[in-house]
Amino acid sequence: MPLGPDIVERLNRGRADLRMGVPVVLVAGGQGALALAAEALTPERFIALMTLGETVLAITARRAETLRARPYDGDIARLIVPADATPAWIAAVADPADDLTVPMKGPFDCSRGDDATLARAGVELAKSARLLPAALIVPVAEPARFAARESLTLIDWDRAGPIMLDTSPLHPVVAARLPMAAAEAGRLHVFRPEDGGEEHYAIEIGQPPRDRPVLARLHSACFTGDILGSLKCDCGPQLRAALTLMGQKGAGILLYLNQEGRGIGLANKMRAYSLQDQGFDTVEANHRLGFEDDERDFRIGAGILKRLGFSSVRLLTNNPAKIRMMEAAGIRVSERVPLKVGRTQHNDAYLATKASRSGHLL
Repeated sequence: MPLGPDIVERLNRGRADLRMGVPVVLVAGGQGALALAAEALTPERFIALMTLGETVLAITARRAETLRARPYDGDIARLIVPADATPAWIAAVADPADDLTVPMKGPFDCSRGDDATLARAGVELAKSARLLPAALIVPVAEPARFAARESLTLIDWDRAGPIMLDTSPLHPVVAARLPMAAAEAGRLHVFRPEDGGEEHYAIEIGQPPRDRPVLARLHSACFTGDILGSLKCDCGPQLRAALTLMGQKGAGILLYLNQEGRGIGLANKMRAYSLQDQGFDTVEANHRLGFEDDERDFRIGAGILKRLGFSSVRLLTNNPAKIRMMEAAGIRVSERVPLKVGRTQHNDAYLATKASRSGHLL
């Protein structure tokens, strides 16, 4: 039996490497390239990278729009890194923190015409590692030999790319009784994805029958709102109100999905908060960072519901997109149950943006 990592395990190893500032070697269509997350770049590795050949900084089209760079490849732009560039220049292009104080970072010389698969792969891998979606890419000859010589993780993107588009299968780890303030008849289920990613949880209230629509909520983790009581969002009040209502009704399922900051992670969420302090709304902040409006994958919640034996729900939500995603994933939504709580003077603009830009029914 082989003991080495399979392609899914290599992907997760690659994410960990990028977070530590270690490059990975990507291979697709017989071509190879070294990929390094811009956020984790060190001066020593930058010097070594630049000696290998022409280096590009791959960014998303969203970030390119802010920088007035041309995304010739549609969803990404490949900025040719100048010979006199520094790690500080890379950081300034990847991170919008100083965009208002230093608005003119270009002009940029953008690569076009040849295959952008490996550049796109580097961006996607950095994003999936909860880093800024920007990666330094430099072609390498004999990629397998290069990876072995430098002890770097080698990822076959022809095999890994399709995996990145799907959700990792979830498996139940444990379930135990959990009396709560909202309901003494509580039970917590822990689910773990095969790819080594973050675990997700299902809080079952009472003993909801599996043959009828269950009162359910898909709740994305919000450290600042759920734990710290942040007034910038309505997440904490929504979490508590949903559990309270389920307790009052005697039955329900709350899915607690570890998709902080609409799927971009806590660090990037705090970057977005900093941009909001500069005057940008939630959606604009995400775009300036290089992300889409919402990077969450609600297929995860649908998968957990199916594993628990549910096929239809009465969904506690103000977000019509959740209904569409649930039904597309095979969970019937028999009713939308509004959940309008937690409005304050601090989050009024945030809620207005959710309504006007994201279609929430508030």
